[in-house]
Amino acid sequence: MSGSRAKTIAIVDDDRNFRVALEDMLASAGFYGELYASGEDFVTRKGYLTCDCILSDLRMPGMSGVELLRRLREDGIEQPVIIMTSYPDPDASAVALKLGARAFLSKPIDSNELLNLLRPP
Repeated sequence: MSGSRAKTIAIVDDDRNFRVALEDMLASAGFYGELYASGEDFVTRKGYLTCDCILSDLRMPGMSGVELLRRLREDGIEQPVIIMTSYPDPDASAVALKLGARAFLSKPIDSNELLNLLRPP
């Protein structure tokens, strides 16, 4: 994070209520959230150009969180990606971490754990 600009966090999740709740929680901690309803929405709108980190649901209609992560890495996009899921899946977790995900979190999201991942050490 440079200067006083708030770190921008892309929230990619097909659950609108979850996106808005996560955006509110991040705003209360000093972050700016950009909301995307799907991986395709994020890619089409080129959200990777304006965000500092990407929070993506694992299971979404169309492109999954792991597929989004794979596509970003294949395109040379290196922003940190955190995958979130209501359905813990050890195989998906292993693939996501191998592709370079910063973390694989279970919903409901532990806000302290998430904020620790978003703040510099």
